[in-house]
Amino acid sequence: MRRSYYARSEGWNKAYWHYLFMYRGLAVESMLRLASTDEVDLLVQLIGEFYAESGYPLDEAAARGAFTQLVTQPELGCVWMVLVGDEPVGYLALTFGFSLEYYGRDAFIDDFYIRPAHRNQGLGSAVLHQVLEEAHRLDVRAVHLEVERTNHRAQAVYAKHGFRNNDRQLLTVRLSDPTE
Repeated sequence: MRRSYYARSEGWNKAYWHYLFMYRGLAVESMLRLASTDEVDLLVQLIGEFYAESGYPLDEAAARGAFTQLVTQPELGCVWMVLVGDEPVGYLALTFGFSLEYYGRDAFIDDFYIRPAHRNQGLGSAVLHQVLEEAHRLDVRAVHLEVERTNHRAQAVYAKHGFRNNDRQLLTVRLSDPTE
């Protein structure tokens, strides 16, 4: 049985979450905190691992620029570092939008990555729980995400947190080359 506790300093820019969860049979304190500009290179490394695992191409310079924008412009969204103890083991990027359907601010979990050695231990679920709580506090009316159709394990975790298939397809048109 996992037990969690929640502590946050004043102001969402200085938000810190701590949880106690069972990891490989041991109680471990994990921290989820907002990423800083000093961690952009680490975020690029993590997204590189994620994209390599998923078979996606990565332009590191474009990723560095995108992370820098997201970390320095909070009106665009948030990037949280996932740590076990002092070790960075992943990140989650939440970007903001606006929805007429949901009558206000919505958000998109654009990336959520945890290194393979730290998966299937409850960490991803704990992170997702805390990020959804923070999104609610930020007056986000709905959170969206996309998941590979074949990633049934992730789909089960997301379903446990209330995400549902809305029988729609996410369609995309790229309006510019991200490397320009």
